[in-house]
Amino acid sequence: MQLHVRRLPPDASVSVDAPARLHLGFLDPNASLGRAFGSLGLVIEGGGTRIEARLAERDSIEGAASEAERERIAICLARLHAAYDPAPVAIEVIRTPRAHTGLGSGTQLALAVGSAFTRLLDHAATSAELAALLGRGARSGIGVLGFETGGLLVDGGPSRGLREGVPPLLARQPFPESWRVLLVSDNAREGLHGDAERRGLAALAPFPQALAAHLCHLVLMQILPGAAEGDIAAFARGLTQLQQTIGEYFAPVQGGVFASPDVERALRAVAAQRPAGIGQSSWGPTGFAIVASEYDAACALATARAATRGMPHIECTVVAGRNRGADVRRAALCAQRRVDAA
Repeated sequence: MQLHVRRLPPDASVSVDAPARLHLGFLDPNASLGRAFGSLGLVIEGGGTRIEARLAERDSIEGAASEAERERIAICLARLHAAYDPAPVAIEVIRTPRAHTGLGSGTQLALAVGSAFTRLLDHAATSAELAALLGRGARSGIGVLGFETGGLLVDGGPSRGLREGVPPLLARQPFPESWRVLLVSDNAREGLHGDAERRGLAALAPFPQALAAHLCHLVLMQILPGAAEGDIAAFARGLTQLQQTIGEYFAPVQGGVFASPDVERALRAVAAQRPAGIGQSSWGPTGFAIVASEYDAACALATARAATRGMPHIECTVVAGRNRGADVRRAALCAQRRVDAA
């Protein structure tokens, strides 16, 4: 049997910076034309995940923010070992966003671990392959596709159930460089996840086909063209209407159009003063207002903070969109080349 001998220096490591994403809404939760969900999403700067992986004598996980995060990483490593390589790897978590806040932290972390593992041990694997192995991206492909490309994205939803792989990318529009995103999050809440999310989805009434058609029309004829032409007014109208429609549908499960009334208060105050596409990412509690410039973002930030004065659980920040995917870097490349050439 031919053995694969790896020539890696002892200090070789791989770092992965995986971007956060905003899930801007489903297009057809009821699969009225045969495909379920379909998603609109945006990759953003800030609030992402950074990990480092290195060769080790035994698997180890350092820097995890919680026991649940540690368990998720351990499950990823077990699946990666079974599929690719038994070689032990040490994972160090440098930063992650708070879980279940609408920023896609679970998918980011899984893909970051998978990408670091396969790059470190010289195995070829696509993001879609890693997502399937690690149980991510079945309902929405925005996190997986955003990990690869960044930008403003539309996926087509799964065609048959939730185990058929990552939904296909239908459109990618670069996010205007000058636009900014105000994030407003309620640190006293978590979005629905796990069994609670599955029960919530199962409890909802069928989504009307006419509303699904309307949402698709908004995406195709207002939101994407608005981003392509830098027309914040058209973009904001379309996105806010889409979010209001889908938020009303999910309201019986999450308690309102927004999961957090305080986040809603801040964002509606912003939209009352300037063109802004407002809404909630996934199940929240993070909400957003997309505006046309840094100046508008500074004004929106001041408005949101004024609207939530005396609410220490509300956090407001401004970020840019991100038109590239994850950064995966391998350290000690020069040392590796010297070893390989020896």
